[in-house]
Amino acid sequence: MLDKIKTLRKLPTDERARTTKDLALQIRQLPSGANKLRLAFSLAGLSTEGDFGHDTLQQVATTLATALHERPLPPTQRGPAAPYIELAELVRYEHVQITLDDPEYTRAFGRLDADDDRHQHAEFALTDLQGKTWDLQELRGKVVLVNFWATWCPPCRSEMPDLDALYRQFKDQGFVVLAISDEDVDKVQPYIDQSHYSYPILLDPGRKVHEAFNIEGLPKSFVYDREGKLVAQSIDMRTRGQFLEMLSRAGLK
Repeated sequence: MLDKIKTLRKLPTDERARTTKDLALQIRQLPSGANKLRLAFSLAGLSTEGDFGHDTLQQVATTLATALHERPLPPTQRGPAAPYIELAELVRYEHVQITLDDPEYTRAFGRLDADDDRHQHAEFALTDLQGKTWDLQELRGKVVLVNFWATWCPPCRSEMPDLDALYRQFKDQGFVVLAISDEDVDKVQPYIDQSHYSYPILLDPGRKVHEAFNIEGLPKSFVYDREGKLVAQSIDMRTRGQFLEMLSRAGLK
């Protein structure tokens, strides 16, 4: 079963959605234990890499919640264990429905509340590959999509063509993409030169902005409206349609 999870990224979208749902149902039938929880958590981490349908995500979340109910995890030094955070993110940002009576699950939502507050009040100024400095606070009046990515990240690379197409479509309406990488320019520049993406690529070599946003997985995207209000965010890669839905919350259609 773990081998099937590892090969999900190689499948076409329709087949991947169907296989993900089937795996969720199969994992749910396993005996309780560390292996069941490990499989459920691994599947959940891949289930948001695109648009595989609400029902698929619901089955994945239900399986993860079942595994956590059967084998609760103690807190870590940094707070709730990662599977609780993953489940809370699925509920809050992917709008699935879960019931889990566990204090660590409740604490996970507290962690998301704190992160959301950090994202809403984020301030940064970073330089792009052309040497221009972009200050988030100075972009009031524009719709801004902040995207965290890396050259080594397959889901990041998968969403970049759609993101570039949307940038070209909406930039004359005041849409700005700020794509932030913590890699060295020697890695980022050749990739962008080869790919010919047109939106600004910003460098965060000291990871200060990554840390300010508490970025632990890639890609992540945050949409701010023209008043600077955070109106949408994603916990993983998005398709063109999903990006459009996020942008519509900021008034772009």
